[in-house]
Formats: sequence, C-alpha cells, structure tokens
Amino acid sequence: MMLATVLLAALPAWAADDLPAQARAALEQSTTYMRSISTEGGYLWKYSLDLKERAGEVKATASQVWIQPPGTPTMGMTFLRCYEVAKDARYLDAARGAALALAAGQLESGGWDYVIEFDPVKRAGWHRRTDKGKISEAEAAKRKNISTYDDDTTQSGLRFLLAFAAATKGSTDPRDAEVRTALDYGLKKLLEAQYPNGAWPQRWRGEAHAEKDFPVVKARYPASYPREYPKVNYFAHYTLNDNSLHDCIGVMLDAFHRTGRREYLESAKRGGDFLILAQLPEPQPAWAQQYNAQMEPAWARAFEPPAVTGGESVGALRMLMELYVETGEEKFLKPVPPALAWFKRSEISPNRWARYYELQTNKQIFGDRDGKIYYRLADISEERQGHYSWSGDYGVRNLTAYYEKLQSKGRAALLKEQANKTAGRKTKLPAAAPLESRVREIIAALDGQGRWVTRGHVQHRNWEFNDRVETSVFIKNAEALASYLEAVGH
Repeated sequence: MMLATVLLAALPAWAADDLPAQARAALEQSTTYMRSISTEGGYLWKYSLDLKERAGEVKATASQVWIQPPGTPTMGMTFLRCYEVAKDARYLDAARGAALALAAGQLESGGWDYVIEFDPVKRAGWHRRTDKGKISEAEAAKRKNISTYDDDTTQSGLRFLLAFAAATKGSTDPRDAEVRTALDYGLKKLLEAQYPNGAWPQRWRGEAHAEKDFPVVKARYPASYPREYPKVNYFAHYTLNDNSLHDCIGVMLDAFHRTGRREYLESAKRGGDFLILAQLPEPQPAWAQQYNAQMEPAWARAFEPPAVTGGESVGALRMLMELYVETGEEKFLKPVPPALAWFKRSEISPNRWARYYELQTNKQIFGDRDGKIYYRLADISEERQGHYSWSGDYGVRNLTAYYEKLQSKGRAALLKEQANKTAGRKTKLPAAAPLESRVREIIAALDGQGRWVTRGHVQHRNWEFNDRVETSVFIKNAEALASYLEAVGH
C-alpha cells in the first residue's frame, strides 16, 4: 500500500486536501524509517528491502556505515535542512545521531576512511581518536589510521560537523560537546596534513611533513616518465583528483566563516598558493590530477597516468577565483587567463574537453587497468570505457562566464551581489506552486513503511541489488519536501 493512502486515512478530515500537512507527514514517516535502518546513527548507500544486503561503494554489513557521499554526512546535512525548515526536534536528533556516529568513528589522524566499523571485535582494526592513550604505540601501529581526502570523504564529514555545531551553538548537551571535540580535532589535523607548499595528500596517516622532503617549487614537466604503471604508492602525492584539494580549501573557508579563526583562512590561502605553483608552464598552463614531491605530474592508479586534466583544472580555476573574491589578492587571478586560453584551444569537440591530455603534445590519452597509455577510447577495456569520465563539458563555459563577470563587474560588485543573495534567501521564500506537482509525486511514491523504493536491478563492483532503498533518493526527496514546506511557511 502506498503511504499516500495511509497518510490520508490518518489525517483529520479537514486536512485530507492539505498538501503541506501531507508533506510534513511524509517527511516524518520517511525520516522515522531511515532512522530505523541506521547503524549507530549512520548510513550506507543502498539497502535491500529485507535489509540482508547492504552497500556503500562496495558491499557492506549491518555493523558498518559509509562516509563518502551520499553517506552519513550527507544524510546528516539533509536532517539539518529539515530541522531548519520544520523546527522539529526529531530532525535535529537524527542529525545528532549522524554526528555522533562520525565522532565515534573518527580516526586518530583526524578524518575518516570510507567506512566506519561498529562491530566491537572488528572495530579494533582501526586506530581511532578515542583510542589515544588507551593502547600501546606498537598496537596503534598495527591498526588502520588513514584519513582519506579522496571523493569528498573527510571533507564532507567536517563540513557536516561544522554545520551541526552551528545548529547546536550554546547547547549544554554533553553529546553535542563530544561532536564539537571531534570537529576541533578534525580541523586541527587537517591543518597538520597540509604540506609546506599548501597542498594536501590524497590520504594521510598523521605523519609530519618534513620540509626538506617537500620543497616548495614550481610545477614542471618531467624530463621522462614511465609509460606504463610503475605500481608506486600515490597516497602522498599532492592531489587534485576528484577535486579533493578544492574540497579541502572549501572546508577551511567554511571553518573561517563559521568561527572567525584566521588560521583557517591562512590555510585556505596556502592552498591557493599551491594551485598557483601547480599550474604547468606553456604549452599547457593547466593542472595535473596529482604531483610527486618534485612537482611533476605523476601516476596514481593504473588508469590514471601523468597528464594535464580538463576536469580538475576547472575546479582549480574556480577555487582561485573564489579565493580572489574572498581575499582581494590579485595573485589568485593571474593563472586564469592563460588557463582559459588553453581550454579554448584544447576542445576535442564543441563544448567538450578531454579528461587527460598527454604532457606537452596535448593529445587526448586514455588509461586502463593494464597500466598502459592509449590514444583511442576503443582500445581500452569495455569496463573502463563505461566507468570513468574520459571527456565532458566540465563546466568550462560557466567558469569562463564567471570570470568575464568578475572582470566586468569587479570584486566589490560581486561581494555585494553575494550579500544580497544571502539576505534574500533569508527573507524571500521560494514559490510553492511550481513545487506542488513534484511534491505530490514524492508523497505518492512513499510506501506503507515510509520507504521510497527504487525498482529494478543495479550492479557495481562487488554488489548488486534488485528493489532497494537508497540514501540518495531519500536525500533528494526530503530536500524537495523541505523546500516546499519552506515555501508555504511550513
């Protein structure tokens, strides 16, 4: 039975045609269901309807939760959004559950792996913040303690904790104090993870970065480099892949805005200084996905060769412009014109750019799991053809338009525009009417248990599902219901 029928039966007669009442009820029921399948307040990505099969990016168990979006931090952010609109403590409590799950699973290195294990026996495989002083150094060395900045993992966790701390400011609840402790510790460790040149690694065990091992130098093309995968550990590379550096800088800016503490702004600026250093010289004044300690583009995974990247270069440029608007420092704008000129001459078809360009030749290249470099998509395996972004628009036109707007209007005008938009969001509600059709669809799709069920078969890596519950669907639908309730004044 669809929950829409249940809702109508449960509502008083006067509310049978009250769409806001139905939306509130749907949000309450779906939240109650999602909380019922959570583990210690945290979430995975997908659940079979009988809950026997679970997964994040890989197959998972009932004692595990996922960090990488759309995992626990993203769910927590959604609950905070619902609380902001509904002012109902049940949503704040759901967000608190997610925050406490992160606090419990926080590693000694300050961040998170993709997964938190809550099984009391298996959890001993990780060295957590709460283990400090309770286990020997020898025991700690045996345990997993790698914070990952790949795929917005640790960064999404810290952004959520920042938002939760803001929502519970002034709270005397000891649980909220524990969350603030985890947040302060995580930000402190993110500062420590930053290299002398302002970069961050892809993953970090908490070791110090000796300045002699990481000289602050300008990016350069290697005189030569392996044309096949050398099978080296790339976790310590200066990493832009999947916009991880952009996300690290973003956390620092968010922390500065929320706390006013200058060390976070200075860290963000050092991240910008790295982006300036990391811009390669002509003929390709753009960025690589990762660099070695000599500031040369380097291998990561077997299908990620040294190359100039059309994708992450957009994220680098966007962050440089954001830092200029934030600080007014002209140095952050200087890399933009040559990079945009490179984009203009590097289109592989109208409004489309390659993920990888061969160093100096600027030819499009591809990688595969065999660790070899190819020049035609048809020459790589079918699995890699369909499961990696080899080309795209990457937002280049929007980026160019933003730069042109910045140049024509100036920083002061953009700052004023941003301030007006922020003030407008606080006073001007979205129109409800355009949202009604979608809200009715969302309510109608909810089943009698409070679930949005995704039908059909899906397979990825080591898991596959038929009908299932997905956190991404809950997030999308709950956000839509919250926006509608905001529009009607809830």
